[in-house]
Amino acid sequence: MALFGKNQYSTLKSTKKKEIPQGLWQKCQDCCEIIYKKSLEENNNVCLKCGFHTPITAQKRIDLLTDAGSFTEIDSGMTSVDVLKFDGTAPYGEKLESNRKKTGMNEAIVCGTATLDGVKMALGVMDFRFLGASMGSVVGEKVARLTELATSKKLPLVIVTASGGARMYEGMLSLMQMAKTSGALMRHAEAGLPYIVIMTHPTTAGVTASFASLGDVIIAEPKALIGFAGPRVIKDTTQAILPEGFQSSEFLIKKGFIDRIVDRRNLRAELSLLLNYMSGCVGKHE
Repeated sequence: MALFGKNQYSTLKSTKKKEIPQGLWQKCQDCCEIIYKKSLEENNNVCLKCGFHTPITAQKRIDLLTDAGSFTEIDSGMTSVDVLKFDGTAPYGEKLESNRKKTGMNEAIVCGTATLDGVKMALGVMDFRFLGASMGSVVGEKVARLTELATSKKLPLVIVTASGGARMYEGMLSLMQMAKTSGALMRHAEAGLPYIVIMTHPTTAGVTASFASLGDVIIAEPKALIGFAGPRVIKDTTQAILPEGFQSSEFLIKKGFIDRIVDRRNLRAELSLLLNYMSGCVGKHE
């Protein structure tokens, strides 16, 4: 043993580093704040710092806007097919299958009938998780059928929109849905029945240019992106200097494109008031 040597010891016990479980935190898309996910969910997925409305699933939206257990889905088995045999970076058929597995949905919209505070309505809810809620033949058909059902049953119609636009994998078949849904809505309007649109982030392109902009009352959530082409495309095409935030719900309400901006936490009460006022309680359970 060395003359000046000493025993090597430590008063600290080695402990195994604890792993932080995945999925506990979420980053706000707007202010980039890191938020405890459970707190975010308890606040209806509205950022506690900046108020940004994080997109939610179609099922959560249905739970938010309907009486418990009242929603009855229609056309749930309708699925898209690759009629054009589109073969990009991945075949369209493979994209459809992967999105079905990822979301547990057959398509980008869920349609049915429900009640809200006892008032019966036809309800469609788009879900951005499924191929960016793009509008293909099935989405357009489901919107048209839901509208026709509302017309025949004399029900108010409510559609919650969220979309990246037309589904390019279906070409002209996708663009046809703009005219088809608009025609069905015209007949619904001619029957004197109310149509309420709730635009959520983002609602763009072909959906905005058709059924999303035809409501008797158009509501939008705060800070929602609403428009046709994206800002970069518009700037490159027109060479114009675009106003800051020109495609936000806050900008568009000043221009008269939308009627009201409603916080998601107040949306249920707002929709209930509108349904009662606009329908004169038509559609209540007899």
